[in-house]
Amino acid sequence: MSQVPCYTIINSPDLEVPNEMQLKQDLEKGDTNVKIETLKKVIKLLLNGERYPGLIMTIIRFVLPVQNHTIKKLLLIFWEIVPKTSSDGKLLQEMILVCDAYRKDLQHPNEFLRGSTLRFLCKLKEPELLEPLMPAIRACLDHRHSYVRRNAVLAIFTIYKNFDWLVPDGPELIATFLDTQQDMSCKRNAFLMLLHADQERALNYLASCIDQVQSFGDILQLVIVELIYKVCHANPAERSRFIRCIYNLLNSSSNAVRYESAGTLITLSLAPTAIKAAAGCYIELIVKESDNNVKLIVLDRLIAMKENENMEKVMQDLVMDVLRVLAAPDIEVRRKTLALAMDLVYSRNINEMVQVLQKEVAKTHNVEHEDTGKYRQLLVRTLHTCSIKFPDVASNVIPVLVEFLSDTNELAAVDVLIFIREAIQKFPALRALIIKHLIEAFPQIKSSKIHRAAVWILGEYVEGAQILEVIAAIQQTLGEIPMVDAEQRRLAGDQTEEQLQQQQQQGSAAGGDATTATTGSGTGTGITNSISSNKVTSDGTYATQSAYSLAPVAKKEKRPPLRQYLMDGDFFIGAALSATLTKLALRYAELQPDARTQNRLTTQVMLIMSSILHLGKSGFPTKPITYDDSDRIMICLRTLSERTPEAVAVFMHDCRDALGKMLDAQHEEDQRMLKEKQRATAKVQPDSPVLFAQLSNGRDNQLGENVFESSLNQALAGTKSAQLSDMSSPNNKLNKVTQLTGFSDPVYAEAYVNVNQYDIVLDVLIVNQTNDTLQNCTLELATLGDLKLVERPHPVVLAPHDFCNIKANVKVSSTENGIIFGNIVYDTALNTNVVVLNTIHIDIMDYIIPASCTDTEFRQMWQDFEWENKVTVNTSFTDLHEYLKHLLKSTNMKCLTPEKALSGQCGFMAANMYAKSIFGENALANLSIEKPVDDPDSKVTGHIRIRAKSQGMALSLGDKISSSQKQSVQAA
Repeated sequence: MSQVPCYTIINSPDLEVPNEMQLKQDLEKGDTNVKIETLKKVIKLLLNGERYPGLIMTIIRFVLPVQNHTIKKLLLIFWEIVPKTSSDGKLLQEMILVCDAYRKDLQHPNEFLRGSTLRFLCKLKEPELLEPLMPAIRACLDHRHSYVRRNAVLAIFTIYKNFDWLVPDGPELIATFLDTQQDMSCKRNAFLMLLHADQERALNYLASCIDQVQSFGDILQLVIVELIYKVCHANPAERSRFIRCIYNLLNSSSNAVRYESAGTLITLSLAPTAIKAAAGCYIELIVKESDNNVKLIVLDRLIAMKENENMEKVMQDLVMDVLRVLAAPDIEVRRKTLALAMDLVYSRNINEMVQVLQKEVAKTHNVEHEDTGKYRQLLVRTLHTCSIKFPDVASNVIPVLVEFLSDTNELAAVDVLIFIREAIQKFPALRALIIKHLIEAFPQIKSSKIHRAAVWILGEYVEGAQILEVIAAIQQTLGEIPMVDAEQRRLAGDQTEEQLQQQQQQGSAAGGDATTATTGSGTGTGITNSISSNKVTSDGTYATQSAYSLAPVAKKEKRPPLRQYLMDGDFFIGAALSATLTKLALRYAELQPDARTQNRLTTQVMLIMSSILHLGKSGFPTKPITYDDSDRIMICLRTLSERTPEAVAVFMHDCRDALGKMLDAQHEEDQRMLKEKQRATAKVQPDSPVLFAQLSNGRDNQLGENVFESSLNQALAGTKSAQLSDMSSPNNKLNKVTQLTGFSDPVYAEAYVNVNQYDIVLDVLIVNQTNDTLQNCTLELATLGDLKLVERPHPVVLAPHDFCNIKANVKVSSTENGIIFGNIVYDTALNTNVVVLNTIHIDIMDYIIPASCTDTEFRQMWQDFEWENKVTVNTSFTDLHEYLKHLLKSTNMKCLTPEKALSGQCGFMAANMYAKSIFGENALANLSIEKPVDDPDSKVTGHIRIRAKSQGMALSLGDKISSSQKQSVQAA
């Protein structure tokens, strides 16, 4: 029974099993509609394992003669699935009558009936039924309607493949048929048969019409491409004969044909013209095809071409064509395109690429789209990489990128500052240009984080006359000093200096009079106005209130940016500003010999710092200054007043040295990763056989790829790249076998669990260990978690001590631990029995792959994700590094903390880890472990915090870590 052919599946939940006599009565005496409904019911019951041998004759007598088209269609399904043999394996006598009925249908004047009957015959596996029908099938090849002819070809093809003695002249018959046909679908089916049945005849036909291939329909062209691929791989000498045909098909009107032709071309030839033609065809497909999935698939083909050393050099000239794909709106397509272009670009075309990217940057301005911010960030990072890789273009890139600092999208602005910080350290010649653009952009910046980083860069690298420019820019964005006095005047309703300046700039006559009057009153009673204000009570008398006793009223007034941050309680920017001003004052003192000029600037700077401190404690801001920030500002003030050599050295030199060391470490880490990647993709393994051209038969290595290896890789395509050596390992498959029942159970079962991306295929072996025949032996499965059983396994009959394999498909929709459970139900002569199965646990590790992200992205995700799972470390490991390695191996995560930061033994370790699921879900983990340094035998202790967007992911990862820890403890 394990060899039962696959047939049409029709799902039928909650179906009642009716009485056989009732079914017979409906089929005999019911009208056409009743017969249709009854026939549907019978088909569903057969599919669900019921057996009605007594109904066959009833259907032959009362349903088969009916000429209704719906009944005819249903009967085709019924005869496909009904058991056609008796228990001893011989064909049922009733099937002869069925065969005669179908011979009449094959000669029916209605072309639909003829065609659908021919399609049904493709599914028959009984030669005794097919033999009497052969003359009628052959006659259908000459029918006037193409629907009948093309199905006749398919029927002959299937019969020839299964029982070639029924049509010994099949290839010759179809070759003659092909020469006379004009309909494209008929030609395609006939050519497909020749391709598989008699390749020589197919080649002869192709050779006779090779110049007309472009005029053929796409369905025939696809089969021609397949034939050329097979023939040229089997016999490389034929390449020159057919490669021109493939070139022509690159210009086909069908995208599918062009895609297949391009893929075939690069396997047949590694000539530069062939690679360019194929890559150009792929790029055209991406640009013109609207479906994002198609774009991503074809992009992957381009990336695979780039990985080949022979093709990469040729593809470098196609960078500008690749950049045309950026017109696609999807962010994932753009990300892959930019990464591909960045890998291909070289010194000759970098300037053109930068110009295209600058135009793309300009297009993103004033465009409101959900992915615009992410796209800008991608463009910034790509331009950053271009500038570091090719320093000559940095001077053109910097002005474009500095414009992003005033952007509302903080992500892009942060990336710009990371780039500027690296560029200003690595390229001293560009420092003056960068500083100039940064000072110009400084007042327009809208984010505290960006201002803070910009202030640090200015403080660290500004020299000479630009120092005064920077201080002036800082004062302009800070507003009137001292700030507390200005805020008191603002609260009292008087005009501040900023408002006065604005009115003076407007230059209106009325405004000018008002300004003069206010200025006059302000100069005489400035102190009084700043401390108290007169209020009129309800009875007309005057009352005086102190400004210090008033609770600050939140007024939505426009303040300079830096002042606004401080008023919002963000005093970290104040501490950063103080450090910058200290550096500028110390550097100015070195340049300026005049003591009075030095002191004037130092006093000005100290006034700003003390004003920030005073504001932080005044109660005006929404939050008071923190002790950390006030301590830092006090250190800056003390450094400027005392000028101790140690403190001056820290401000003047150590900060820049620390940045240099960090950038060097980052560069080394990137180089190490690159070397690892190159090592991982070594083209020749140490134990690979050496191919000698002189000793080979001319077919081994001419085509750019190993056909067997490529077909194996396609068959094993999944979450992880499988290699031949892995598959041949005897432990590989056995490790995934789960025992479902005991050895002493009447039915023994075990399952091989094969996880392939979004599907789980259970291959269940069922063994009958009894001396009885088991009827309706059914595998019943159910699932827990985000798993869904696709179809119910079909019942089987097991002879004594017989066995069979049953396959079940399960769909997976998210990264969570899932459970599959169920039982085996079977009937014996006496009763119905049930064997309960062990549960199958689906491992989350099959869906998780290591991934990397920047520190900024990690922090952002850590902040955004709401689900956290804290796991206590309980292990037998006594070494911190060994425990980290064990954790990375058991969770498939990647350690983001650099190796240098983890090296050494200090009794404490903190590391960040990151992984992604095949469903695009992110998983973050932070490891914090310790052990006493003086006790080498003590065990590692600490915690692991896991964060994820979904609760299931966080819990599943935590369970995985806990179970791996238990195993390590038990092993110890």
